[in-house]
Amino acid sequence: MDLRVQPFDHPDAVKLIEEVQQEYVQRYGDFDRTPTDPGQFALPRGLFVVGYLDGAPVACGGWRAHEDPPNGLRAGDAEIKRMYVQESVRGKGFARAVLAELERTARAAGHTRTVLETGLKQPEAIALYTSSGYTGIGKFGYYRDDALSLCFGKDLVEKGN
Repeated sequence: MDLRVQPFDHPDAVKLIEEVQQEYVQRYGDFDRTPTDPGQFALPRGLFVVGYLDGAPVACGGWRAHEDPPNGLRAGDAEIKRMYVQESVRGKGFARAVLAELERTARAAGHTRTVLETGLKQPEAIALYTSSGYTGIGKFGYYRDDALSLCFGKDLVEKGN
């Protein structure tokens, strides 16, 4: 898989984001209503990547930083959003590759922690995040009061550095 930085509103990104929204509809009965703006995923405040396999877009994800972090987040956090891999290519390590690239680029941009929100009906995502060193944190964001919401974080710098 070839990972490329793309604008959040690039046609390939839009296609994959629409697919992940349909995944949310199937699992939760509605799409993700978390407010997002394409400008939030442009450097230096954010980044979005699309993974290509044989020239076709198959995976995506991005991070964004908040100028005024919402409750539960802190300065230096990069929030991961829209992680997705098409069903036909799951199980090949593509999500792990996207996540590693998001962590690498967030760290390079000076962020000290990545945070994310996922849901109980996404056991594959939970397994990916926990096996990648993410631990539970206080709920934040649009779904902070939703019983199905889980939030995770991972320090990007080692303690003492």
